[in-house]
Amino acid sequence: MAVDNDLYNAPDAWWRDDQPFATLKEFTPARFRYFHTVLTERLRMDLAGLKVLDVGCGGGLLAEQFAAAGCKVTGIDPSKESLAAATEHARESGLEIEYRHGVAERLPFPDGAFDLVYCCDTLEHVTSPDQAVGEAVRVLKPGGYYLYDTINRTFRSWLVMIKVAQDWKSVSFAPRNLHDWKQFIKPSELHALFAKHGLDNRDLVGFGSSRPQREVMRLLRSRARGEITYGELGRQFGLALNKDTSIIYAGYAHKTGGSAHAGR
Repeated sequence: MAVDNDLYNAPDAWWRDDQPFATLKEFTPARFRYFHTVLTERLRMDLAGLKVLDVGCGGGLLAEQFAAAGCKVTGIDPSKESLAAATEHARESGLEIEYRHGVAERLPFPDGAFDLVYCCDTLEHVTSPDQAVGEAVRVLKPGGYYLYDTINRTFRSWLVMIKVAQDWKSVSFAPRNLHDWKQFIKPSELHALFAKHGLDNRDLVGFGSSRPQREVMRLLRSRARGEITYGELGRQFGLALNKDTSIIYAGYAHKTGGSAHAGR
């Protein structure tokens, strides 16, 4: 099954409550809370003016969170339609974010241009995770940090992210062909790429619903019947950190050598 990345080109795909990506939008605050905690509490970083690159920014969901926290954010994405939506929404929100057209495997930036690079909901869509990681490291300053989340390649991720999310009409909430299970990445595989390109992984966490499984299935059926919107599904799902990395996992890694704040 081929991933249909044209799904990201749909008009109004990112910010409307009745569109499938509204579920992802409602998942964004929980993911940002984890990254914000890592940066401010564990790493004691001052986010004001931090030069940040969002690889695969889509409609700007996470980019706006980082910009609102004081970061100087640049977002890059291959979908011009997504970038147009991101630009318009940032303008409406009063946020200054630079959006650029491009792909993760060939970033149009000089070496060491950013203090921080993050790549979320993207590594499972790129043509080469190896090149995507290598390019992220290239544009990251020595001593900088790489934040990520992606999807594990396990039986549980096949069942949840492919069959439940995409294929079974009675509960599905994502477009068909949004994901290909074969493109999911095991943490061990991703961390091997990190080591190859000079990143030292520092954390590994999972994300999942804070609700019992029976309640989640009830919500999915309600959404499939049109009783609640995609956005309401995301809000009621209650995405939260947990120790289960068998489906969605996240973490951060350190680019070894030098100071993250050199040249700022």
